[in-house]
Amino acid sequence: MSLVPYVLALADDALVSAQRTAWWISRAPELEEDLALANIGLDQLGQARSLLSYAGAVEGAGRTEDDLAYLRDDRDFRNVWLVERPQTDFGVTMARLLVFSSWQCELYAALASCGDPTVSAIAAKAVKEVAYHRDHARLWTLRLGDGTEESHQRMQAALDAEWPYVEELFEPVDGALVDPASLRTAVLDRVQSVVQDATLAVPTTAPVVGGGRRGLHTEHLGHLLADMQHLHRSHPGVTW
Repeated sequence: MSLVPYVLALADDALVSAQRTAWWISRAPELEEDLALANIGLDQLGQARSLLSYAGAVEGAGRTEDDLAYLRDDRDFRNVWLVERPQTDFGVTMARLLVFSSWQCELYAALASCGDPTVSAIAAKAVKEVAYHRDHARLWTLRLGDGTEESHQRMQAALDAEWPYVEELFEPVDGALVDPASLRTAVLDRVQSVVQDATLAVPTTAPVVGGGRRGLHTEHLGHLLADMQHLHRSHPGVTW
């Protein structure tokens, strides 16, 4: 089975998350956090670039990382719903980053010893980056959850809003080098430990039936791609 669908899924997760994270540049609650989120977004973008380049090479159709990022429509993207929805509330951003980075940590750690040397090398580098992302989200979750009454309520609301989209991370993916279901216990145990330390409640909301891995997305991805791809599609082949 071809690796392309799997590598694209991982690349799209990172690319779309990077785009959402970049929204906070100049909008974060403090300058230090503005820089931190910018760096997290750049880490995710770097992961996406490496994975997209490799997907293009494995595919063998001559498509570059730019072609795959800018010239695919939303139905061609394979990212999970978790990363594509707007996150204009800071609590939502931290709740999502806590879940997403915890999942990426376990995923990349497993992929670092997989049988594909290129994916293994990408994962070995990325796992060091996402460990920082996870710790950053952990500290903010603790700070907000165990802070004021308002910060506690907003952080709980953020977790409740993100929780239905967690389960899609563990659904099967064509060509997977690591079984997504095998990551569930480690990821959820780590997230739930942070949530409880932050005096928050682990949400009990039912999961949504996501379709991102099959190219079925929320309306939000189309709007995101319109912004992200506009310049490239308007001026094809341009160089700077």
